[in-house]
Amino acid sequence: MDSILVAVLVVTAIVSASVLAPRIGTAAPLVLLAIGLVVSLLPFTPEFEVDPELILAGLLPPLLYSAAVNMPTMDFRRDFRTISGLSVLLVIVSSLVLGGVFMLVIPGLDFALAVALGAIVSPTDAVATSIAKRLGVPSRVVTVLEGESLLNDATALVLLRSAVAATAASVSLAGILVDFVWAVVGAVSIGWIVGAVVLRIRARIEDAALTTAISFTVPFVAFLPAEHLGASGLVAAVTAGLVMGHGQARHLGPKQRLSDRQNWRTIELLLEGLVFLVMGLEVSALVQDVEETTEGGVLRAMVLAAVALAVALAIRAVYTLAIVVMERRRYRRSPQLREALDEWSTKVEGSEHPRAERLRRRLRRFSADIDFYDASRFGRREGFILVWAGMRGAVTLAAAQTLPTDTENRSLLVLVAFFVALTSLVVQGGTLAWFVRRLGLAGQEEGVDDEWQRLNARMMAAAGDVLDDVELPAGLGDVRGRVTQAMQDESFDPAVMYDVRLEIIERQRQVLLQERAEGTYSSEVLTRMLAQLDADQIGIELRRSGDSA
Repeated sequence: MDSILVAVLVVTAIVSASVLAPRIGTAAPLVLLAIGLVVSLLPFTPEFEVDPELILAGLLPPLLYSAAVNMPTMDFRRDFRTISGLSVLLVIVSSLVLGGVFMLVIPGLDFALAVALGAIVSPTDAVATSIAKRLGVPSRVVTVLEGESLLNDATALVLLRSAVAATAASVSLAGILVDFVWAVVGAVSIGWIVGAVVLRIRARIEDAALTTAISFTVPFVAFLPAEHLGASGLVAAVTAGLVMGHGQARHLGPKQRLSDRQNWRTIELLLEGLVFLVMGLEVSALVQDVEETTEGGVLRAMVLAAVALAVALAIRAVYTLAIVVMERRRYRRSPQLREALDEWSTKVEGSEHPRAERLRRRLRRFSADIDFYDASRFGRREGFILVWAGMRGAVTLAAAQTLPTDTENRSLLVLVAFFVALTSLVVQGGTLAWFVRRLGLAGQEEGVDDEWQRLNARMMAAAGDVLDDVELPAGLGDVRGRVTQAMQDESFDPAVMYDVRLEIIERQRQVLLQERAEGTYSSEVLTRMLAQLDADQIGIELRRSGDSA
């Protein structure tokens, strides 16, 4: 009974925070973090501690999977170089530099354990970066932040595991490198297989409730074998999510996709809120332990956390500056790239070679990529937001709690990690909206309306192609023009037109998937149009089933 009451109170707190946060101009995770902190400090609150494996294996896989499913793979591909650099190189450099800092400020701490702590506080958090997404940060910055936070856990956890092992035995650099390569390559392979197999299984099941139930198991089906084989379960869950997200428009029906969106959004809301609530609730036990066992107590932990976060942000700022410089060089090369692209397009135009069409598609995608980089420039303002929005969160705290129980100064190290995450979320998360507005980046996505009009015209042309191909019943010849001119007009929608309209929607969806493959339109516009086609199809199918009842 007590467990049921706790569950009800948790859900109530999450819903209340989600309703309250927009009204007070902050993010719901920060409200939940504050609630957890206040409750943990009340005298009648019992000591609260969560098994870190519950967070690493129970909460993070579905959260990361949900974020990966909803991430546009087209945008992920375009910024993969930046994302991979932030996820691997930046984490390694940050861990090593922070390890040296921790050795200087914590007497008696050996280098391996110092690097372990550096690996704990280095990765940004997918749950934490959800704050940035809600504040109107430019979509390209959000994509980079989300992609980084989805993948950098593998780097951090492999470094952490290797560093902890090095405290008890000698570990070679080659061994660490092999572990890391397998953690990524093995996880990607397992996640890809799981995603592809489950996607085809779900395509054979029409019941939306059943297929959505299957989707709930996917992150764990990918996570468990990867962890068992020594690879990164989190990366496997992310890979499975990317495969499912990319293929669901082609293999799943609109009811299945709608059911997935609604149910996974609910799960994401509850799990995300639970993570932040748990972070707040754990502070009391950590504070008490540190006060009893560590000289300097909580104040020392807070100072160490402030130093660690400042160093981490400084390293991130230097790395981001390099990203901005490379983006400027890419922009300056755009005229030369376009000239070369035009030359190749001229060569293959009209060619009847068997591979000519494939090459033309690649050239169109390359041209669309250049347009994307030119329209979504990554300058100093975007670079500043990339630095400031790189917040630490649940992964940092959960990873810290995986330190062996016999680790010297363990409570201090865990509390330092907690204060790094807490300070990052409160200071960076609390001021991010102000910086976004101050820099003039809120709501700066331009050209969306124009894109929508162009894509809508493309859809109308596809509808006209279908109407030219099909044979309409006698007396309905004039419907061609009316359907083409007003697809939303249902006054001429008798039962005989259901099949025609469904065929139109299917042709439009095929065109939409082709445009996505070539990258001609932004992911935001493509997603909106796909949702509109899904809604139209579901409405038609419901009316048809009602007429036949």
